[in-house]
Amino acid sequence: MDAAPAYTNMYNFKRMKVYGLTGGIACGKSTVAAMFKELGAAIVDADVVARQVVAPQTEGLKAVIECFGEAYLTTNGTLDREQLATLVFSDESARKKLNAITHPRIAAETMKQFSQLSKEEPFVIYDAALIVENNLHKGMAGLIVVTVPHAIQVERLTKRDALARNDAESRIAAQLPVQEKEAAADWLIDNSGPLDVTRAQVSKVHSELVNLSFDSRESGDATHSNE
Repeated sequence: MDAAPAYTNMYNFKRMKVYGLTGGIACGKSTVAAMFKELGAAIVDADVVARQVVAPQTEGLKAVIECFGEAYLTTNGTLDREQLATLVFSDESARKKLNAITHPRIAAETMKQFSQLSKEEPFVIYDAALIVENNLHKGMAGLIVVTVPHAIQVERLTKRDALARNDAESRIAAQLPVQEKEAAADWLIDNSGPLDVTRAQVSKVHSELVNLSFDSRESGDATHSNE
């Protein structure tokens, strides 16, 4: 399911920079996010937020079920995300309806988390799939894109989600091509090789983000305003 809201004004903070982290499906964005977290970076994960806003007893879950029906509830009352994902990946109309329900709620919760982090953190990394699709990167301090060749992307997706190759190709085709995300990137992380190679790239980017963020604070950068 889509997890990045189409809002840009939430990324403007006086003393905290927001950097985007994105990539194609099965490119390893979550792996890279975990590496940034190990280095001490604050992370706001759009997928986690997306789950929070449709958790049991929430207005978000109520709205989704009213739109799509109780068939998309599991026996324990949680959203059947796998079944709903199958629907929205194959039905653009359904995807738009779901986005209309979840994106405003995701935006509000994301803003809340950013506001809390801005009191202490010099920068935060926003881990989300649809940053470029929704032009969110244009309101951020920079964009990190995780990339792998198409063949590796297909192979990893078929193994990760136990999909047939055709289904994997369909899910990849439903997203913006990785090459277009790469074109919008300020930093590229190639995740096609060993994890140690990826980790070295992450460490280098993290060092640059730390330097950029602290340099901005020391210079009294007041170009950001949501504080």
